[in-house]
Amino acid sequence: MFVEQLYTSCLSESAYYIESEGVAAVIDPLRDIEEYMHLAEKRNATIKYIFETHFHADFVSGHLDLAAATGATIIYGPGTVTNLPVHIAKDGERFDIGQLQIEVLHTPGHTLESSCYLLKDEQGKDHAIFTGDTLFVGDVGRPDLAQKANEITMEDLAGMLYESLQTKIIPLADEVIVYPGHGAGSSCGKSLGSETFSTIGEQKAGNYALQQADKPSFIKAVTEGLEAPPSYFPINAKINKEGYTNINAVIENGMNALSIEAFKNKMKSDNTFILDTRISTVFTEGFVPGSISIGLEGRFAEWAGNLLPFDQSILLVTEPGKEKESIVRLARVGFEKFEGYLSGGYAAWIASGEKHDMIIDVEADELAMDIPFDSNLVVIDVRKETEYAEGHVSVAINIPLNDLIDPASMANLEDTHNMYVHCAGGYRSVIALSLLKRQGFHNLRNVIGGFAQIKLLGDKIEIIKPDPIVAE
Repeated sequence: MFVEQLYTSCLSESAYYIESEGVAAVIDPLRDIEEYMHLAEKRNATIKYIFETHFHADFVSGHLDLAAATGATIIYGPGTVTNLPVHIAKDGERFDIGQLQIEVLHTPGHTLESSCYLLKDEQGKDHAIFTGDTLFVGDVGRPDLAQKANEITMEDLAGMLYESLQTKIIPLADEVIVYPGHGAGSSCGKSLGSETFSTIGEQKAGNYALQQADKPSFIKAVTEGLEAPPSYFPINAKINKEGYTNINAVIENGMNALSIEAFKNKMKSDNTFILDTRISTVFTEGFVPGSISIGLEGRFAEWAGNLLPFDQSILLVTEPGKEKESIVRLARVGFEKFEGYLSGGYAAWIASGEKHDMIIDVEADELAMDIPFDSNLVVIDVRKETEYAEGHVSVAINIPLNDLIDPASMANLEDTHNMYVHCAGGYRSVIALSLLKRQGFHNLRNVIGGFAQIKLLGDKIEIIKPDPIVAE
């Protein structure tokens, strides 16, 4: 038996490769399938099955391209509705992988078709369960992504999830390994743990959702405190259900090297935007006017999916050699409309004498010195509301980064304001500043190091913290 977890940190996503006697299966592959193909080739194995735990909302699966490349059968669980060429398995149906077997366990709740896959070893003993978004380490899948208008509610789905866990997951032996679909940082749950695998016993002992006394308690526990799902989730779920362009064709379009003049001509289109994927600290020093900064060093694909339009074409500015990586990571969350990239990158733009823009970086102590003396100063905190509530600069207004795509969020601000923008560490603030530039604001400053550095100033700057909870 050979099982390998293929974890992609920027999406907090786990795909799995399972093999026995030269027969392999892949569970929940990403859209770029080369890694699975290379692994099978290296091990002299044939990929026979592609198991999908559900219609993913947070990334585009590689199920179609991998099936086309290998001839493998795509398996979905009961309740699946799609016109794609897939095998819809029955609850309890088993599939042979060499001397191993995978049993389908229908576990609706995260979505209606959600299923887990129970791996049985050569002796037929339960060895591991691939839980997708049904069960995570320390959490369970959010039950608010698959609602049908006037037919099913978040509470209905949470109730289904409770029954699925009680009847299909909890009865498994404590030593059965739990291989979830996501790790910490994923928006598919509330508070996923930092580990990428666990055991049934460990989850029964430490997962809050599995410790609820009854169904009403469970429903309340898993539905309270849910943040709004990322805006691109419905788009990705639809793509996974209906199909997509072959990734090789997407890459080919994107890998179109554009001269300065060709790039400038394409910039003139109202249906095109410029995405700069260089690291944020480099972007602030200079960029092509109108560019949006989302650096590859952060949760790049997620922020792109949240903030960028899917119906417009993309012009890329990247660090030379990072063009393909930028395209592939964008394709993972459904972007397909690429016009090409700036040949030679930003350095070529500057060398040609073209106009450029920049963002002023300031240290946290400069912000502290300016606050008492500048009546026109505005501090904008672009962290999440929950982060802001845990502590913030006393004079700061909270405009979460997700909200900045709506010009109405800036209705009370003028370009005459001296705007100091910060996030937790500096990545999100640069994205925010690039968006503000596009909306016509130019009197901007980026607070280097964000709130992490601001907190180190002590009494040099007033920080509001929540009142401590006093036990009665």
